[in-house]
Formats: sequence, C-alpha cells, structure tokens
Amino acid sequence: MASVNLCSWVQSYSIFNQASRSKYSLLPRSLPFNPLMNLSSSTSKTRGFASIPSICSVITKGDAVKEEEEQQQPQNPSFDFKTYMVQKATMINQALDSAVSLREPVKIHEAMRYSLLAGGKRVRPVLCLAACELVGGQESMAMPAACAVEMIHTMSLIHDDLPCMDNDDLRRGKPTNHKVFGEDIAVLAGDALLAFAFEHVAVSTVGVTPGRIVRAIGELAKSIGAEGLVAGQVVDIHSEGLTDVGLDHLEFIHVHKTAALLEAAVVLGAILGGGCDEDVERLRKFARYIGLLFQVVDDILDVTKSSKELGKTAGKDLLADKVTYPKLIGIEKSKEFAEKLRSDSLELLQGFDSEKAAPLIALANYIAYRQN
Repeated sequence: MASVNLCSWVQSYSIFNQASRSKYSLLPRSLPFNPLMNLSSSTSKTRGFASIPSICSVITKGDAVKEEEEQQQPQNPSFDFKTYMVQKATMINQALDSAVSLREPVKIHEAMRYSLLAGGKRVRPVLCLAACELVGGQESMAMPAACAVEMIHTMSLIHDDLPCMDNDDLRRGKPTNHKVFGEDIAVLAGDALLAFAFEHVAVSTVGVTPGRIVRAIGELAKSIGAEGLVAGQVVDIHSEGLTDVGLDHLEFIHVHKTAALLEAAVVLGAILGGGCDEDVERLRKFARYIGLLFQVVDDILDVTKSSKELGKTAGKDLLADKVTYPKLIGIEKSKEFAEKLRSDSLELLQGFDSEKAAPLIALANYIAYRQN
C-alpha cells in the first residue's frame, strides 16, 4: 500500500516516524506535542491536520487496496486460527484460575476472579505467547508474563468502568465489578491485580535468565505508568468535550492508553523467549501498529455495533463527547487508516519463519476485522 503517505496522518513524534530507540525505551519520554499543555477549548487546532480531506488524494480505493495487500501478505493456509485461539485461551484461563485462586480474604479474591475470569478474547496474553514462540522460546517461559498482562488489562477495565471514570454498567456481557462488589472493593480488586501481576512474573517465570526477567518487568512497568497507559488515560479524560482536537492529540491518547500494553505483551514474549535485540525491536514496532489498529477498530465498532454485539455499552464515547477517529475523519477514512496499519504491521513479520509467524499474522488480521 505504498500509495498512502502516512505523513498526512501523524506528526513528527508519531509512532510511525520515530527513529529506532533503545531496547529499554517503550514510549517517547519527550514529545514535541504535549496535549496536557493545550486542554482549553479555546486552543487553536494542532498543526498538520487542518486539511483532512486532502488525504483522499493519496489513498486508493478500498477494493484495490485490499487486493494489493492480499497479494503481499504472507499466507499459511494450513494454520487454523480458531483452533489455535481456543487452545491458547484455554491454557491461559487455566493458568489465570490457578494463579488467582479463591482464598482469604475471600471477598477481594472473588472480586479479582469475577473480572479476570469473565471471558474476553485474551488477545494480549496470546500475543505474548506467540511472540515468545516466534523467537524460539517455549510457551511455559512466557505464560506468567502473559497472565500478568491480562491481570493488568483487567485492572484497567475495572478502574475504567468506575463512576469517577467512564461510569459503565456492562463489561464482557456482565455487570461491571463495582456494580457487583461496590466501588471500594472494585478499586482494591484492581490494585491487587496490578500488584500481583509483577509478583507473578518475578516468582513464577522459569527457564529464563534473571536478567531477562528483570528487563521484562521494567518493560511492563513502563507500559502502564505515567509514560504509558496512565498518560493516555489522563489526556483522554481531559480531552472530553473539546472541539479542536487534532489527530496527533488523538494518536497520543491511543498509543499510550491502548497500544502500550499490547506492545508490552509482544515485547515481553520476545524478551523472555530469548529474542535478539533486533527481533525484539522489530516486534515492538509490529505491536505498536496493531496496538493503534486495535483502538481505531474499537472506535469504529463503538458507533457501528450494538451493546449486545459488543458485550459492553455501545456509543459511550459519543455520549461522553470523547474524541475518536470516526469523529475526526469519518468512518470510511478510519477504516482506510486501519487497513494501512494492518498492512504495515504484516510487513514487519517478513523474514521470520512463516510457520512461527502465522499466529501473529492471523492475530493482526483478527484485530483488523473483528466484529466486537
């Protein structure tokens, strides 16, 4: 899809134009664009995106784009994605059930298990395991980290649903944690999952050198702190109701709020699996693309699907007056941007063993074309 000029979409700080960084760096510490400095509704529009319709001139029609990408995309017809996901999800669920067992104090463990074992697609932990196996590691080497990523993801959902945040009543087709256990226990359940995630990686990882375990813990911590998930959440909250938010501002939110943890999942798997620095960084970039892709698709589904189809409240971003890709550039341009992200992510997997890369290829396609 060489006809797309991605410079039209992002600023110089963007995930697409960053120079290669240290293996210890997850997200840029200093960005030319600081959305926290411009949260007043009177702020002028961010530069570079005043003429969104001009993007049309560099994007080819959808059918032609898809045909071209399908020709370029590495294929493994023998790979059964559905069976793979069921098998991996089953093993992950068993590992989560064992790690967070029902014990004293019963109430907090009930609340932790209620959200942690409530289903879900398990995309993040599966990405972690797939990346580990891609670089030559064994599934067992990354299973504690995969579980830790899912614990942290669950924590973020519990906290995100609270009345002081998104005030949501439905998650994964069930009442949200605070609706069942109360706000106080829900906050503590999220806190407990966050703390235990790091303990689990530290004490349960086997067959991996201590240096790689410490490096993985550092990556995970950075992905969810004030330079990762929290940064995205803060800017997202303070962007509600603004009418002059640009695409660079929106990308900052999603690269941090959503993509950071997806990126960490893949990078942890690659590190723990014994990947060399070059492979880790290539997979980091792959994960950054699919992380943003995940959120672009989420934005589209939020305005095109029902609550029943999604298993969570549909249209809540619209009601909260949040900035989204469809709101800024429309649904069709959002779909084209998603397709570009998918295509570019798959290019980064070229050169890896095709059979071992098949799960990540399939996961990228799943994220792009999922319906909930």
